[in-house]
Amino acid sequence: MTISEEHRTEVRRDDPTGTTAGTSAGNRADGVADALTPLVTSLLGGQVPVRVEFWDGSAIGPDDSPGTIHLRSPEAVRHLVWAPNELGLGRAYVSGALDVEGDVWGTMAAIRDTEPMMQHAGLATIPTAVAAARRVGAFGRRPPLPPEEARPRGLLHSKGRDAEAISHHYDVGNEFYELVLGPSMTYSCARFVDESCDLTTAQSSKHELICRKLGLHERGGARLLDVGCGWGSMAIHAALNHGARVVGVTISHEQATRARQRVEEAGVADLVEIRVQDYRDVTGETFDAISSIGMAEHVGATNMVRYFKTLHAVLAPKGRLLNHAISSVGGSKLSKGSFVYRYVFPDGELLDVAATLAAMQEAGFEVRDVESLREHYARTLRAWVGNLERNWERAVALVGEGRARVWRLYMVGSALGFEGNGLAIHQVLGVATGRDGDSAMPRTRDAWHTPTGS
Repeated sequence: MTISEEHRTEVRRDDPTGTTAGTSAGNRADGVADALTPLVTSLLGGQVPVRVEFWDGSAIGPDDSPGTIHLRSPEAVRHLVWAPNELGLGRAYVSGALDVEGDVWGTMAAIRDTEPMMQHAGLATIPTAVAAARRVGAFGRRPPLPPEEARPRGLLHSKGRDAEAISHHYDVGNEFYELVLGPSMTYSCARFVDESCDLTTAQSSKHELICRKLGLHERGGARLLDVGCGWGSMAIHAALNHGARVVGVTISHEQATRARQRVEEAGVADLVEIRVQDYRDVTGETFDAISSIGMAEHVGATNMVRYFKTLHAVLAPKGRLLNHAISSVGGSKLSKGSFVYRYVFPDGELLDVAATLAAMQEAGFEVRDVESLREHYARTLRAWVGNLERNWERAVALVGEGRARVWRLYMVGSALGFEGNGLAIHQVLGVATGRDGDSAMPRTRDAWHTPTGS
């Protein structure tokens, strides 16, 4: 929706903050924009880097903004009164009371630099929010929370609570995920070997790199455990290309159902078994290699040593583990007041890559290789957002507009996080050395990178 020209406002040249007030017909000089300027500036660190328009047509912010944040109704303000931070903004956006028009990437990038101020706003912003809401008649009970919001219960990282958290994120419909992720159905960072590489090829390249780091290309018929196997893409690739015998485990029932179908369709049902099983219940078996792709983020920092010890216990001597996970400098335990915690990854936690290395070593692994794929994940997310935008109507039909909005906001924000180096992703390779210290590792990395990147 585009605001008509008569509702646009002129920049006040004598205003050093770059804010504007409504001057169109029907708008008073002390309209909604003037009333809410203190709230907006307090949330955005004292300045307004993008245009913000309100339901009465008044606005603040620069006219040359890449896009416009549009507060469509007083309900958006009420969300901010009750949560004057990114969670309130997220609730308003998911509910449709707040929208972003124009260049969403440019708008989000402009706001990105103010995010630290928003994170610390909280209680200090409440008096400003309440006063502003009263001025525009938006003070009152908290609006209904969007149904997409998660509130997990039970002991943190217990099997039951982990299953609930995983279900919230993954059990939203396999067709929706296929629409967003594309034919590869791979929900992790791809590996783009050149500028012409498309998403499907890049995901295959990532899987092949992992197979080679694990040594599957050197040994046909190796037994692979794929922890958090998703929709089976890694398992299928390893079986098709290297004859690996794979056990994939997930605690998402919808993932398991589609993964089994894909295994059958790929013709590798004799080599791949997909289980609905918690990693803590994988015992009494032995594997030659283990892939953990996008799984560690769900485990939690306090459980990482236990996680790696559990995997070490089922790994044969000289077997390898590849841990592929998003990381953050200093680690990042998602706050219950964050948008990502409530709507995307309840109980999710990012580790500093150094903490991952320490946990693997404490569990008995010798760390042999660390590789960052940060820029690759930014490009992967941009491709997923492109898929969602091109199929927006279908996505809304499948999961509802609220959940589609959750995914758009989450993926755009994440892509910008990787581009700005606020987020990273690392592949860490460890080996369970033999009693004599033999690792059976290659002398160089040459065999890991094929000429075609396939």
